[in-house]
Amino acid sequence: MVIIATDSAADFEMPELQKMNVTYLPMSVSFGEDNYLENISISKEEFFERLKTDENFPKTSQPAPALFEDLFSKAKENRDEVIYIPLSKALSGDYQTAMSIANTIDYDGIYIIDSFTCTGGQRLLVEKAVKMRDEGCDGKTIADAINELKKRTVIYTAMDTLEYLYKNGRLSNAAYYIAQLGHIKPIMHCAYDGEGKAEIVSKHIGLNKAIKYIVDRFETEKQDPEYPIYVMYTYDKKNAYKLAEKLREKGFDIKEEQLIPVGATVGAHIGPYACAVAYVKQ
Repeated sequence: MVIIATDSAADFEMPELQKMNVTYLPMSVSFGEDNYLENISISKEEFFERLKTDENFPKTSQPAPALFEDLFSKAKENRDEVIYIPLSKALSGDYQTAMSIANTIDYDGIYIIDSFTCTGGQRLLVEKAVKMRDEGCDGKTIADAINELKKRTVIYTAMDTLEYLYKNGRLSNAAYYIAQLGHIKPIMHCAYDGEGKAEIVSKHIGLNKAIKYIVDRFETEKQDPEYPIYVMYTYDKKNAYKLAEKLREKGFDIKEEQLIPVGATVGAHIGPYACAVAYVKQ
């Protein structure tokens, strides 16, 4: 049997994971002394409500090492194969921890793939892996395919505020206050060609111009129609609806189920009211 596993940064809902038979390794999030497991003991909505009001800035951390040990050791015992697709190693220590524990298990049937992405991009990779598993492919075939697919998977995010990048120390005081005064809406990009890092690639005055920038990317980085486009949002759908409508005007069929709420792992850095797209390039 081939086991497909991912972490909570992929932003699946629990019923989706159960339907696809995907193993879920939750990240943890804490506000001061209060600790939660993402999507288990705190929902996405509850996280953002607290993010907006709590004086404690949240801290997120990778899945507990014991979860990896249990997953990998049971796979070895049962002679199963494991495909584990965590968020980009440039964004978390999740990948490195999984690799370290896999090395101690010493079993060739474990495939850990640096996704070079997160949230909707990670979801695209997991869904492809599930499809191949259900078609009867073995672990190595799936891992090879996902390692190729990740090279074409991109995310563009329009952030409503730089407040949360500033609070977690990724932005200087000067840059933050200049952006606030100028109503600057930055665009963050995450892709294989950027080594899976989340980098600000453009800045715009007003969210409408930021959304236009994202939609224009589809002209220069053509989308592969074999895969869906995901429109992501943090806390509130209103900006995602704006982005989805602009994509529909360009001829893309964006259904309601393609609007994906982002959780704590990514949301702690980009804050509420952000919108984004994830897709596969041709």
